[in-house]
Amino acid sequence: MTKKIIPLFLVFCLMSSTCFAFSENYTWTTLDGTLETSASTNDLVENSNPLNLEAGSAILIEQNSGQVLYGYNVHEQLHPASVTKIMSLLLIMEALDSGKITLETQIPCSENAASMGGSQIWLDTTETLSVNDMLKAIAVVSANDCVTALAEYLGGTVDGFVQMMNNKAKELGMNDTTFKNCHGLDEDGHLTSAYDIALMSRELLVKHPQITNYTTIWTDTLRDGKSALSNTNKLVRNYEGCTGLKTGSTSLALYNLSASATRDNLSLIAVVMKAPTSQIRFKNATSLLDYGFTNFSYKSFGNIGDFVGSVSVGKGISNEVRTVYDSSPSFLIKKGSESNITYEISLESSVQAPVTKGQQLGTITYYLNGESLSTISLVAENSIDKINLINMAETVFKSCFTLLRI
Repeated sequence: MTKKIIPLFLVFCLMSSTCFAFSENYTWTTLDGTLETSASTNDLVENSNPLNLEAGSAILIEQNSGQVLYGYNVHEQLHPASVTKIMSLLLIMEALDSGKITLETQIPCSENAASMGGSQIWLDTTETLSVNDMLKAIAVVSANDCVTALAEYLGGTVDGFVQMMNNKAKELGMNDTTFKNCHGLDEDGHLTSAYDIALMSRELLVKHPQITNYTTIWTDTLRDGKSALSNTNKLVRNYEGCTGLKTGSTSLALYNLSASATRDNLSLIAVVMKAPTSQIRFKNATSLLDYGFTNFSYKSFGNIGDFVGSVSVGKGISNEVRTVYDSSPSFLIKKGSESNITYEISLESSVQAPVTKGQQLGTITYYLNGESLSTISLVAENSIDKINLINMAETVFKSCFTLLRI
C-alpha cells in the first residue's frame, strides 16, 4: 500500500462545496448520540444557553450529518402541539413513495375529521380533497381536519395511524416521544423533545426533500380559489433560505417551531420549544440559524466517482485500473479551519486480475489537526478481466485491425 498526506488547503480552492465536518474546538455529537471527533468539549452541546434563548428547550443541527451544533434541555419531554404533524407528514410521504397513494388520490372526510377543531380548512363530510391539496393545507395552515382524514385513510383508523407514528418514532430512536394523536392538540401523555423533533425533521427533509414544495409556500388557495392559505411559519417569508418546516402552539405547549434553512450548501434545522410568545419562537429560531450560518460551512473535497489514482493490474487485459471515490468526502467545518485539514491516501501498489468494478483498492482518510474526520473507500472504476487465450486473441485482432486502418 502507498500512502500520501496532503494539506487540503492547497487543493481546497479547486473543489466544489457540499459536506459534513468538525471544528478544532468542539466535540461533535450526532443525533444517534455518537461522537464524531474528540476535540475539546463544546459548551454549546451541553445544557448551557449562551445565546440566551427564551424557550424551554432548543437544538440546532446540521441536516445532512445530524451533527448537533447547539442545544440545551434537548431531552426534556414537552407538549409538541402541531409540530406533531412532522411525523404525520413523514408517514404520508412514505405512503406516496410506496405507491399506496398518489398526489391525485381523493381523500374523503369523516365526521370525526370534520369535528377536529383548532387549525382547519373546514372540511365537509360531503367533499373529498386530493392528497396534494391536503398536504398543502397541513404544511401551510396546519389543518387538523386534513391530517385526521389522511390518518384515517392510511391507518384504517386514527388509532391505527398513531400506532404507525409511534412505530416510526421507535425506528428513528425517538426515545423521548409518545404520540397520542396525529395533529398535536393537547392530550395527556402526548410528549416529545427538541432532540426528537430534530430527528424526525431531519428524516423528513433528507428522505423526502419534495416536502419543501409545500413547506415553502407563503400564500396559496384551495377549492378553485375559494379557500385562502397563509403560512403560519413567518420565517418562510422573512428568513433567507428558509425551507420550512412546522409551527405549533397550544395552551400547554406554548409556542413551538421546527425551522429549516439552507444557504451555500449548508442546511440547518433549529427546534424551539415552549417559547412564551409566537414572536419569541421566531426570534429564537433566527438566532440559532444565524449562529450556524455564521460559524460553520459545509464543504466538499470531491464527489462520488471522481478519479483519485491508478493501481497496476497483473495478468489482466489492461495493465492498470483507475480508482474513484466510493462516496463523497464532504464535511461540516468551522469557518477558517480549512487549512488545518489534511488527507492520507492508501492504495494497493498492484492487484492481480480479475478486478471487479466497485472492488475496494484503498482508502482516503481526512484529518483535522491530526484527528480523523472520515475514511472513504477508493474503488475500481471498471472491471478488468484476467487475460486468457480467447481475450488475448481478441486483443491481438483488435490491435491488428487498428493498424490496418491506419
